[in-house]
Amino acid sequence: MRHEADYGRPGPARAVMTAAGVVLGSLTVPGLPEHVARVRAFVAGLAARTALAADAADTAALLTSELVTNAMLHTSSGGSQGAVTVVVIDGPDGLMVEVIDDGSPYTGPEVQGDRYASQGHGLFLVEQLASRWGYLRDAAGTTVWFELDRVDDRG
Repeated sequence: MRHEADYGRPGPARAVMTAAGVVLGSLTVPGLPEHVARVRAFVAGLAARTALAADAADTAALLTSELVTNAMLHTSSGGSQGAVTVVVIDGPDGLMVEVIDDGSPYTGPEVQGDRYASQGHGLFLVEQLASRWGYLRDAAGTTVWFELDRVDDRG
């Protein structure tokens, strides 16, 4: 179980280089809906510092918001005892965002097939707006990730 003092500490304090790129930062918040706006602002701020298209920061914030909300609604992360961690990576081809939850008994994230359903459109947005997306499951939880490609202005 995480302690309240562990929540909301952005990290790392400086960018960390990995094989996949530079980790710009990470943030862990309690699994409560009132923390989604904070995560959205965190991701938008980091994405704006990268060499992506002008609207990419907004897209990154929107998609992260959808994934964090899904984690809070559909996994063990939902509620005051759960948590969601977001990691933002500036990779060689663009921006990658990972949303890590505490796991669930379900098989994994699925895009809703019914366009007219009143809910369940978050992964559809991710599928439509991200360059790539996917998920990994293990004993600790699920990581849902997406990438936004860098746009070459030359031409």
